[in-house]
Amino acid sequence: MSVGLIKLEQQISRLKQQAVQFDAAKWFDKNRYMQAQPSLFDTRVFRTKSLKLSDYVDEISEAMTHLPPSEQRHAFAFAIERIGSQMEAVLKVLKSTPVWAKENKLNTPKKAKVYKKAVQKIMQSSHELYQELSQNHEFERRLQEMIDLRRLQMDKANGNEAAKLNAEILALHARLGRCRKAITATEQKIQEVEKSQNR
Repeated sequence: MSVGLIKLEQQISRLKQQAVQFDAAKWFDKNRYMQAQPSLFDTRVFRTKSLKLSDYVDEISEAMTHLPPSEQRHAFAFAIERIGSQMEAVLKVLKSTPVWAKENKLNTPKKAKVYKKAVQKIMQSSHELYQELSQNHEFERRLQEMIDLRRLQMDKANGNEAAKLNAEILALHARLGRCRKAITATEQKIQEVEKSQNR
């Protein structure tokens, strides 16, 4: 496991401890507003339906243990992105408690910001780069579709229309070439980051 993922697991472990304290204090029972937190109870973020915050952190832990291999870039990127959204949703609930606010002022003034930055830093390689790669692949797919469509149109086009379509195809091929170069560059960045994490 890379250093980045180990650090991410450590952050989840801390989140679990905080969630257990949250549940012990019965914050959900005391504050109905928290029960309506859309990011926490949104089925697109969590499958869990519970009034125990630790159950949501358990879902995050389970997702970490079942991460797809990093070679499956799209699936891995999606899983990491989802874990990041889930952690932010849990953190948002924790931050809405007076205890969190009090600790934040007395002990570590920028605790929440530091936490978020840490998560972002850990996930940068396995989130932003994979997201960038995913976007580039989507551009590649769209450009190829546009080329294929114009080729079909050329079969039915007259001389002037065919010449215009041919020019568009050439321009799209140039864009496709740049897109594929970007894909290669991003893949190289990912390999470099993963090598540095595994050292």
